[in-house]
Amino acid sequence: MGILDFLSGQFIDVIHWTDDTRDTMVWRFEREGHEIKYGAKLTVREGQAAVFVHEGQLADVFAPGLYMLETNNMPIMTSLQHWDHGFKSPFKSEIYYVNTTRFSNLKWGTKNPIMIRDPEFGPTRVRAFGTYTIKVSDPALFMTEVVGTDGEFTMDEISFQIRNIIVQEFSRAIAASGIPVLDMAANTGDVATLVNKAIAPTIAAYGLEIPEFYIENISLPEAVEKALDARTSRGIAGNLDDHMKWRAAEAMGNPASGAGQAMATGMGAGMGMAMGNMMTGPWGAVPQQQPQYAPAAAPVAPPPPPVEHVWHIAENGATKGPFSKAAMGRMAAAGELSRETLVWTQGQDGWKAAADTELAQLFTVAPPPPPPPAM
Repeated sequence: MGILDFLSGQFIDVIHWTDDTRDTMVWRFEREGHEIKYGAKLTVREGQAAVFVHEGQLADVFAPGLYMLETNNMPIMTSLQHWDHGFKSPFKSEIYYVNTTRFSNLKWGTKNPIMIRDPEFGPTRVRAFGTYTIKVSDPALFMTEVVGTDGEFTMDEISFQIRNIIVQEFSRAIAASGIPVLDMAANTGDVATLVNKAIAPTIAAYGLEIPEFYIENISLPEAVEKALDARTSRGIAGNLDDHMKWRAAEAMGNPASGAGQAMATGMGAGMGMAMGNMMTGPWGAVPQQQPQYAPAAAPVAPPPPPVEHVWHIAENGATKGPFSKAAMGRMAAAGELSRETLVWTQGQDGWKAAADTELAQLFTVAPPPPPPPAM
């Protein structure tokens, strides 16, 4: 290798990193076969931090900006002084770029239900899930505690640990909050703030922070949700007695349904029992004894007697009467009333022959002939 090739390998003018992966948190500037030139330009863009590691120790952290590496402990200086080592410096210096932007739309959720003590329902279980964002707040601490010497560290490598921390602190915060389960849905913002505050110290120990934490849903077990639905339905129904009457009428109006058939059968049986009681009551021989716990049935009054018609007779342009039906019968027996006699009663359309009215029955049965005279 010629001296020019060596010098071209030794002199690196610009050190920078452009990331297009969207999930890389730390990237190491590769210096395989190269040394960092004394006076090289270090470019740190917005949303980045550069961590300089010299001889295995963290030396400095560079914020966004343009820097000239002119310190006296650059490897190029020792490399030029150790010709016996074949122009290879024994010192190791590395630069790690740390992504300090927010990593968003990260998911979290409770794998198993969390047991809490609700002031209204008592011990119950809840599930929850949501999203969060995370960013590196302390690049040096993050390199020391998490990354180490990993040359390319991605969000997937730490997301599982972050989710475990979130779920653990969520369980503690929910249990200590005292917020009723029914009020959690309306107070997800307050609950999220409590959880985020509880998570912050643990996350800060990794050199991280969670700028945004959201709870999208807090759910109860299926059996509890069904009980709540039933309770809500009762509340909407209002008066329970009126609601049951409405349901019964609705079922009766739909006889094809099982509820309608059962209701019709039950009402038929009840009506049969009521009719049996009536038949054995005032018109039966032996009235049925009423149960002690039921009030005695009131006696049924007989129907009013029919109104008897009175009759008028027209003879020789004059009318006679009124006569009762019994009197008309005596007159028919005495021959004073014939079938052709014109008669009228209230409700009848004009004068008619007696044979064309209900008086016809007075002429159907003729008396037997008189017995012969005694000898």
